[in-house]
Amino acid sequence: MKTRTRFAPSPTGYMHIGNLRTALYEYLIAKSADGDFLLRIEDTDQKRYVEGATDIIYSTLKTVGMNWDEGPDIGGAYGPYVQSERKPIYAEYAHKLVELGGAHYCFCAPKEDADDDETEENAVPSKFQDPCKRLTLEEARARIAAGEPYTVRQTINKKGKSHFHDEVYGDIEIDYDDLDEGVLLKTDGFPTYNFANVIDDHLMEITHVVRGNEYISSTPKYNLIYETFGWTPPVYVHVPQVMKDAQHKLSKRNGDASFQDLVAKGYLPAAILNYIALLGWNPGDDREIFSLDELEKAFSVERLNKSPAIFDIVKLTWMNGCYIRELSAEKFHELAMPWYEKCLTRSLNLEMLSKVLQPRVETLAEIAEQTGFLEAVSDYNLALYENKKMKTDGKVAATALKLTADRLPQIEQWNNESLFECLKALAAENSLKNGQILYPLRIALSGRETTAGGATEIAAVLGREETLARVEAALSKLGD
Repeated sequence: MKTRTRFAPSPTGYMHIGNLRTALYEYLIAKSADGDFLLRIEDTDQKRYVEGATDIIYSTLKTVGMNWDEGPDIGGAYGPYVQSERKPIYAEYAHKLVELGGAHYCFCAPKEDADDDETEENAVPSKFQDPCKRLTLEEARARIAAGEPYTVRQTINKKGKSHFHDEVYGDIEIDYDDLDEGVLLKTDGFPTYNFANVIDDHLMEITHVVRGNEYISSTPKYNLIYETFGWTPPVYVHVPQVMKDAQHKLSKRNGDASFQDLVAKGYLPAAILNYIALLGWNPGDDREIFSLDELEKAFSVERLNKSPAIFDIVKLTWMNGCYIRELSAEKFHELAMPWYEKCLTRSLNLEMLSKVLQPRVETLAEIAEQTGFLEAVSDYNLALYENKKMKTDGKVAATALKLTADRLPQIEQWNNESLFECLKALAAENSLKNGQILYPLRIALSGRETTAGGATEIAAVLGREETLARVEAALSKLGD
């Protein structure tokens, strides 16, 4: 049977890192087996629906390169692919399930109408003793015909233990007495997650289901529905949660970073995807950098971990730096331009600036802090000119900057190479070390002890006129 997986997010806001990891594992399971990857929008929880969230889902998956084979926007043989468009299907199967004895009509107050993936995850398990179970089917149908509102609630009459296999956690058993007879179809005709995902996964011929391990305890309820209909359950792949630390999981409700947040902070989509692939999976060796194509070839379910994965922003930042350094010069400059436009207003050699920054930044957001001095030199302490390693102090700096001010106007080609060779020769002519010329110049141009680039690189970015103006200003400051 052809491998078919699905990513079925709820359109409730930005793409949470845990959700994106689930999508990635679903994608890799399908593509590593030449199978199909489906996109399904689970929008049955209308109270949590966020306008525009579906577009965010599309945009995120396309940005990281996870293109789907079937979905709401491109269609397919198993549509519709939006759950709110499938209400008649759920109603049909809900009533069938009642007839088969796997569910019953309930006329109690709809306590569980808000049932969704997050309430399921955070709920305290409880047994609902439903008096409506005692109604005959004829009595229930008569009340429905009379216009009485109702839900369809699962019926669990089995005793003993449920047994099923998970690809990550192995063979699992759960006592049927621990299962709650939850609502499957709400009073508004919308299904809950517990019902819709079973119906859709069967009708769409999904072979593998990846979801968080918080759903392990609910899996027997899904299997009872499969069993009642005489269907074969999919292969289950429950993955550990992504944690912010040892005690707390990442949660969009708690304001933890989403995919969009990380991109806004200057992380590259490819680096984010690479990093989250390793949050719960390892390739079996020390390799850490993978393209999406390489992940398809290397991925195997057998190497998924049982232990929770801690999201380490330091590790992601390091990995992002690796990706930045592997970009072509042209691509880095293209990505850097929007950041330049946000923080720089003066005329600068931006191509040269990109050459300076690419080997030195780990996120694009660092561009702002690395380039602030290019707008204007902040007031600085003259003690910056004192450097034992460079053998400089205020007196040496004044001498060096006077020599530099006289020599710079003579340079014909204003670029890093010409500037460096000219100032190196200037140092030799005056029996000075290179650092005794270049270090004071860097302080004069930046007002900082450390900068992303060296003195001549900064001069090349600033241009001749601004460089000379800053040297003169530094000489005046030293004279004062």
